[in-house]
Amino acid sequence: MSDESAADDQDAQRLAGDVAIVTGASSGIGEATAEALADAGASVALAARRADELEALADRIESAGGDALVVPTDVTDEDDIDSLVDATTDEYGRIDILVNNAGVMLLEPLERADRSNLRQMVEVNLLGLMNLTHAVLPVMQEQESGHIVNVSSVAGRRASADSSGYNATKFGVNAFTEAVRQEVTTQGIRTTVIEPGAVDTELATHVPDEQVLERFAEMDLPMLHPDDIARGIVYATSQPARVDVNELLIRPTGQDI
Repeated sequence: MSDESAADDQDAQRLAGDVAIVTGASSGIGEATAEALADAGASVALAARRADELEALADRIESAGGDALVVPTDVTDEDDIDSLVDATTDEYGRIDILVNNAGVMLLEPLERADRSNLRQMVEVNLLGLMNLTHAVLPVMQEQESGHIVNVSSVAGRRASADSSGYNATKFGVNAFTEAVRQEVTTQGIRTTVIEPGAVDTELATHVPDEQVLERFAEMDLPMLHPDDIARGIVYATSQPARVDVNELLIRPTGQDI
């Protein structure tokens, strides 16, 4: 075997034996992350509301030699969250990686904002993430190991007009992740917050305000691919146990905000 082939084989197995949950796995960053974790050898529980997309993703993963479990999940439903954790531990016996990726981006000026949109962002982006972390944590504590990956945003670092609700949820994700890190780092559990800049996903299609959408179109921002973020997540989760990559801010080259 050539050195290059050996390196490729080692790279493909760096998460062998690990079990991961990925929320928002039906598209975008979640979909790419699930495939990347499976390619690295992990068994992946796929969680999202759209069961058909999850089944198609599971078929692709399994066709490539990976292992996937489909668990349709609404992260705003606490019963769904508990069922996701139970289904994963029943199937695999453990949870090594949790990727809290599910999110919505309902940008609009506060004066025109629909309160239901504000509520949905809090429930999906922040409360769902907090509740699922709460549900998974006892499993990781019993194992004395685990890795919690929370997908935030550059909007969790820098506030901007028309993004007040979204900013609030992503700043909350950053604060929550750091507080949890301080609580569990001595228990062998690692945490990583991922802060993507502009990524080419369906997230922007959620924006309800036509004026905000028009401004997005005029900005012509450079875009990352979901795979770019997925590689960062695999990098963080495949480090030796002594290494905790606490934060990854990933912007496309050329994005100056």
